[in-house]
Amino acid sequence: MEFCTRCGSAACGCRDTALEPPRFCGRCRRRLKVQVTPSGWTAACSRHGAEVARA
Repeated sequence: MEFCTRCGSAACGCRDTALEPPRFCGRCRRRLKVQVTPSGWTAACSRHGAEVARA
């Protein structure tokens, strides 16, 4: 089952934007550790590792 990376729910109407970093892991629904920098963002799940995006 996949979860929304914005609100963490299984079924929602949130819009996924490329500019906003995810707040929840899409696999396990855990809160992510997010760091925003001028060049992009890094989001890390304690179980599934990091995801990096450049702006």
